[in-house]
Amino acid sequence: MLLGIDGGNTNAVFGLFAGDASETTAIWRLTSRRDRTADEWYALLAPLFVAGGLRPDSVDAVVLSSVVPAIGDALIRTARERFGVEPLVVGPALDLGITVRTDVPNETGTDRITNCAAAFARFGGPTIIVDLGTATKIEAITGSGDYLGGVIAPGLGLTLDALATRAARLYAVELKRPTAAIGSNTIAAVQAGVVEGHQAMIEGLVARVRGQLGGAEHVVLTGGYSHVFAETPSVFTDVVPTLTLEGLHLIYRRNAGQGAR
Repeated sequence: MLLGIDGGNTNAVFGLFAGDASETTAIWRLTSRRDRTADEWYALLAPLFVAGGLRPDSVDAVVLSSVVPAIGDALIRTARERFGVEPLVVGPALDLGITVRTDVPNETGTDRITNCAAAFARFGGPTIIVDLGTATKIEAITGSGDYLGGVIAPGLGLTLDALATRAARLYAVELKRPTAAIGSNTIAAVQAGVVEGHQAMIEGLVARVRGQLGGAEHVVLTGGYSHVFAETPSVFTDVVPTLTLEGLHLIYRRNAGQGAR
């Protein structure tokens, strides 16, 4: 079985794939801890395998994308020492099915690269990806599969945390759509500012990115906060919460046997 790992700033997401199947057998989400050791990661994962009726020793391949070096290093050791495999680590030098055209490809987040590889494989281009995680990222892919770069902004959670911690009379609220743009109480007003404001930012930036691309038939929504906007009529044409895991599976299949990089 193939274990795909997306090591993010807030959570690390693990997806298990059986054989050549592109659908996940299981998905697990663990809080990202930069000081967690390789053994600790395995100690958290092993019971999840058992609870799902699976065996940790059934993993015979690992593909990893991590934007947190300390977490990535620990998970590489987990793959080697606990699963007994050399992980394939995502990077711009791999066969991605797209070409990374950013100024410094090696400094481009591998989660961004992975999302673009998955989106282009599924939808072609030009395509725009909106990833709602710790940061909100908007990516641009041309019709010929060139990943040009994109936009990085504070995510929904960061925006809410900043407001709640820096304003004495405000506090954290549930991240959901308010019933109206004009909030008649503090909770509704914060939700309008954070959630409606975030959507307005996304819509404005997508319009600018689309203009620079010369159009985009697909605007793909993904990421941990994608559920906030998934049912909202907006600029999004497709909602794919598991896009990063799909990209990891795709990249592994295109590069199987190359090992860690």
